[in-house]
Amino acid sequence: MRGFQPQALSNARRARGLSQAELARSAGMNPGTIRKWELGESSPQVDLLAKVADLLDLAVADLVKVPEEERYPGDWRVLRGMTQPQLGAAAGVTTRIVGSVERGEISLSDNAARRLSAALGISEAELRASYERVRNRPLGAPA
Repeated sequence: MRGFQPQALSNARRARGLSQAELARSAGMNPGTIRKWELGESSPQVDLLAKVADLLDLAVADLVKVPEEERYPGDWRVLRGMTQPQLGAAAGVTTRIVGSVERGEISLSDNAARRLSAALGISEAELRASYERVRNRPLGAPA
């Protein structure tokens, strides 16, 4: 996950006096998962990270930092704590369209831009700018 800050998670957990095992138990996860996230050994799934952030009274954006001028469409979704299926449902488009837009594989239609930007709570201009960045990223760079 682009921009995930393992130290921010560790700091937030410790500030609340929770062990990795306690946080994992509350989130219905394996304690090893939290440990791996905090060590930067694995990247969280957005839905699980959203659950953990909620338990810590945080927003996903407190644990994921991607400068606005560098964001891709997928970054906006992650910062909202949404999976691709959740965004698709909220926007009234298919998960396939969400994924293809996030990877810059298809053209961003006016209809999809309007629906996705509304579901993400950002302007169409912000969505289009992030789409152009992902579309023009260097070959081999992840979306």
